[in-house]
Amino acid sequence: MPLGSSSDTRIGEWVVALGSPLSLTNTVTGGVVSSVSRKASELGINVNDISYIQTDAAITFGNSGGPLVNLDGEAIGINSMKVAAGISFAIPIDYVKGYLAEAEKRKLGGYKSPKLRYIGATLLTLNEDLVRELHASNSISPQISRGVIVWKIVVGSPSYKCGLKPGDIIYKVNGMDVVSTTPIFEALRTSESLKFHVIRRGADSSFVCVVYPEEVPDT
Repeated sequence: MPLGSSSDTRIGEWVVALGSPLSLTNTVTGGVVSSVSRKASELGINVNDISYIQTDAAITFGNSGGPLVNLDGEAIGINSMKVAAGISFAIPIDYVKGYLAEAEKRKLGGYKSPKLRYIGATLLTLNEDLVRELHASNSISPQISRGVIVWKIVVGSPSYKCGLKPGDIIYKVNGMDVVSTTPIFEALRTSESLKFHVIRRGADSSFVCVVYPEEVPDT
C-alpha cells in the first residue's frame, strides 16, 4: 500500500480504517476526518508530541494498528484508538515516516535504547472536552469530572494481571490525586509498584489495585 502525506489531509475528507476488529478479518469502516491536528496534550498524553488525526470512522480493538486510508488508496495514518462512539484517532503517516527514518539511522549507528518499563495500559486524561463527549455518549458516570480513563489493556500485561479493565477511571496513584497522566508516568519512572484507586462503571464503590511494572523486552 502506498504511503500518502498526512499534511495534505483536510477536515471533511472521507477515509476508511482497515483491520480485524474483534477477530473479524478484512474489516473496513468509513467516516470523515474531524480534525487534522488533535494535539496529544489535549488527550492528556504527555509522553509524545504527536498531533493526531481525529475521525468518526470506527477504530476499535483489532483494527488499531491498521492503516487509515484516503480515497486515493494511500495510507495517511495508523489507526490508534477509539475514545467514544464517533471519536477515534490515528497517528499521522508523516510522523511514522519520520520515526522509521530515525529508527534506521539508529540501527545503522549501533544505538541501543535504555531499558523502559511498562504497565500495559493506554491511558487518557479526562479533560473538559473529553468529559463532555463521554458524558454525551453515556460512556462514563455523570458524577465523574476528572481523573484518567483506561482506554485499552494489553492481555497478560501488569495492568491485566492487576484486574484493570477498559473504561475504569483512575483517580489516585500511590496516594497522589490524579488529574492527568503525568503523576502516573512519574510513578512508573520512580516507583517499584503503582497503587491505583479506581472507579468502575456500575460498581457500588471504588477499589484499589496494585500494578507491578515490567521491563520492555529487547527486540
